Amino acid sequence: MKNFLTSLSIAVTGMLILSSFGNIKAQELTATEVIDKANDLMRGKSSKGEMTMTIIRPKWERSLSFKTWSKGSEYSIIYVTAPAKEKGQVFLKREKEMWNWVPSIERMIKIPPSMMMQSWMGSDMTNDDLVKESSIVNDYEHKILGKETLEGYECYMIELIPREDAPVVWGKIISWISVKEYFTLKNEYYDEDGYLVNKETLSKIRNVGNRVMPTFFEIIPVDKEGHKTTMEFTTMEFDVNIKDDFFSIQNMKRIR
Repeated sequence: MKNFLTSLSIAVTGMLILSSFGNIKAQELTATEVIDKANDLMRGKSSKGEMTMTIIRPKWERSLSFKTWSKGSEYSIIYVTAPAKEKGQVFLKREKEMWNWVPSIERMIKIPPSMMMQSWMGSDMTNDDLVKESSIVNDYEHKILGKETLEGYECYMIELIPREDAPVVWGKIISWISVKEYFTLKNEYYDEDGYLVNKETLSKIRNVGNRVMPTFFEIIPVDKEGHKTTMEFTTMEFDVNIKDDFFSIQNMKRIR
């Protein structure tokens, strides 16, 4: 009987310890950690790839192709490869500054912060969207609003509110991120007055760059009927070796 009670005590103690570990793990999973994991999945420490963007309007549509390089949230370069009219244009984001090299007129244009909300290449994406001028991890406060199922995935609904004096263009973002995989499946972007401006959905989850992630983005401005922009990764590599000086004004004129 004594041995039985001893065994029972050990078993109960073990269950309590496992339960405590489970509670600790659950407590550690904050909204910021979820956002960080989702951001890392899509960006990595560094990356390079190729993408195609299609701009859809009620009476026309056109596509652009480009190569991208990025390192953390501080550095990124976009090189337009098609169509011929825009080919060779380069966009550089280095820390908090952004430039545009236009080879057809051999002009280097510095893009001021006031233009970060302007349309990029006539699309429904802003300059900020393309170069990720702001950091969704560091520039926002994060709060889990609840859970919701999207496309068969249980997702966290996370509210992102900009920190005071943060250099961001959105008044609020709500993101849907899958609980197990950390896929970002949907984003809603609100202006400073709380009005919904853009809806973004992510899909076509597949293996790209040795990681499974959404590869197709669709952005729809809510107040512009018939307007839509899509973007799809065609190739992607993550955690590649890129030096900081690759992201230089001088290199913008040489990159191919």
